[in-house]
Amino acid sequence: MPNKALRILIADDQHFSRLRIERALNHLGYYRIAPMHRLEEVLSALEYDCEPLDLLIINASLVKGVKFDLFSFCMDNPYVRYAMIYDERQAGIPAFLVCRQDKVLISALPLPDLDTLTQLMAKVDPSLVATARNREVGV
Repeated sequence: MPNKALRILIADDQHFSRLRIERALNHLGYYRIAPMHRLEEVLSALEYDCEPLDLLIINASLVKGVKFDLFSFCMDNPYVRYAMIYDERQAGIPAFLVCRQDKVLISALPLPDLDTLTQLMAKVDPSLVATARNREVGV
């Protein structure tokens, strides 16, 4: 059973993209989701919040034209437990690149689909993995 207390932030400048990701997460049982459309909103939310964010799902295009290292920000920020940076279409980056301790996932996909989000949530939410194992064993 999904941990409904997980705090998830979706950042994308396109309303439709935020909505699709949020609906996919709702389908997986996650509802504590904050959609944001600007990098400044994300930075403010993380700066003024006392509690770490469980998952940041962010479109890489939000930092286009800005001198900001999104990957380092996600890796080094103690208020971000896990992050997925998607729509990273730089040459040589595979579709999935998991970095140090599985904290940051970089995806070349223009928008994460349900399968991608399911795999991501299996890393973020250990209770989801335990539930799946119990189903396999027949408990």
